[in-house]
Amino acid sequence: MSSEEVRSSVEAIEAEAEKVLEEARARATDILLRAKGEVDEILSSELPMAEVEVECEKTVHKAREEAERMVEASARKASEIRTNARRKVGEISQRMVSIIVGENSK
Repeated sequence: MSSEEVRSSVEAIEAEAEKVLEEARARATDILLRAKGEVDEILSSELPMAEVEVECEKTVHKAREEAERMVEASARKASEIRTNARRKVGEISQRMVSIIVGENSK
């Protein structure tokens, strides 16, 4: 495997990790927008203001927690992808050195 192929593989893995993070951010944004919609709906109803404010805070808090969990999970997944990429590059590099020096490949 040439260094160009290794670099290309690493770039593809990093792009996949970025894609995972972007999807998580998009889902988090969607969750917050839905929560805002629920807040607007609650505010437009005819409930006593104290109840509205409590319900609003609960909804926003729940949405933020869910969004944070999703982003954290995606960040962990992206980190795992990057770690695996570094490991694979090391293995490929070792294999290339073995081939160059004439050792039997595994």
